[in-house]
Amino acid sequence: MLEVIGAVGGIQAVHDWAEVWNSSPEKAAVQAELAEMERTLSQLPQQQDSHGSAALSFAAPFTTQLLVVIKRVFQQYWRTPVYIYSKTFLCVSTALFIGLSFLQSNNSLQGLQNQMFSIFMLLTIFGNLAQQMMPHFVTQRALYEVRERPSKTYDWKAFMFANIVVELPWQTLMAAFTFILWYYPIGLYRNAEPTNTVTERGGLMFLYIWVFYIWTSTFAHAVIAGVETAEAGGNLANLFFSLCLIFCGVLASPDVFPRFWIFIYRLSPFTYLVSGMLSTGVANALVECSNIEILHLQPENGATCGEWMSEWIGKVGGYLVNENATSDCGYCSVRETDAYLELVGSDYSLRWRDWGLLIVYCVFNVGAALGFYWLARVPKVSNVKVAKK
Repeated sequence: MLEVIGAVGGIQAVHDWAEVWNSSPEKAAVQAELAEMERTLSQLPQQQDSHGSAALSFAAPFTTQLLVVIKRVFQQYWRTPVYIYSKTFLCVSTALFIGLSFLQSNNSLQGLQNQMFSIFMLLTIFGNLAQQMMPHFVTQRALYEVRERPSKTYDWKAFMFANIVVELPWQTLMAAFTFILWYYPIGLYRNAEPTNTVTERGGLMFLYIWVFYIWTSTFAHAVIAGVETAEAGGNLANLFFSLCLIFCGVLASPDVFPRFWIFIYRLSPFTYLVSGMLSTGVANALVECSNIEILHLQPENGATCGEWMSEWIGKVGGYLVNENATSDCGYCSVRETDAYLELVGSDYSLRWRDWGLLIVYCVFNVGAALGFYWLARVPKVSNVKVAKK
């Protein structure tokens, strides 16, 4: 072939092959076929409108599109090991750092505070996870919008669903790493031993960590779906994240919020996440005050500490470390961890309700991602008609 077209040294082409093709009956046949295809395909949207169906817009039904695109995005993730390695390193290092920082926290008053702040600190991983996902999604979206969408290879809903679904197994794996490296070093499982609920509460804690990662993924997709750049999406996500984190009830209890801002406390998913994780982690256990947390009181009229403090303990709770002593009564203001949970607005009986609400938040994020993408990125029928005119 190289000799025929004159591409080999010392050999010159006999014919002008471009002119031969232009004057050939084969080209005329191809041009006629292309003209026929253009005429018939241009009538396809009118047929779709009259029948009220978009099934004819693509060569395959939506379920086939979705399965094929999901497989394809899985391959893209597998062929992008830097993204997977960075996600794994972030989750493992963060969980290990927090777990070792609060290693085997006891149930003193400060220990309970430490266990609550270990949950609070775990939530701060959100911003880094979102900023890892957004550039990856923007790249995939750019390829889809300049290549697959104009050629009508598959629907935009298949693209969105595939990117959301593919994150789920990776987030589940990250949740497993986090649970092992965070839950056991802190020692939260010990609070379940007195009630023989170690397995149940451990499983529920894993579900809370899992739903947190799923919420992070779906929320990031909801934010970036209609935003042009990953930087703008990251800034917007961090703004919402900061509001959710500040008003979740850890840094300040809801009774000190200005009334105008109380709605964010009720709207923030972290309110239910912190409440559920904290109650699951520390409920139904006894408090053991450290030496510096014990109040020292002197009984009157020669009464024992137990006799002198019985009425007070019956009203406000707490316990004595030396009930039979007649001087220097050692008093701890909290006896059970449930009393501490009540002080911070957490309730163990609502643990499954709180987890269910987080599932609702995740479903809402998926719907918001689809809605924002359709609103900001999908060409509308009216715009297409105007462009054709």
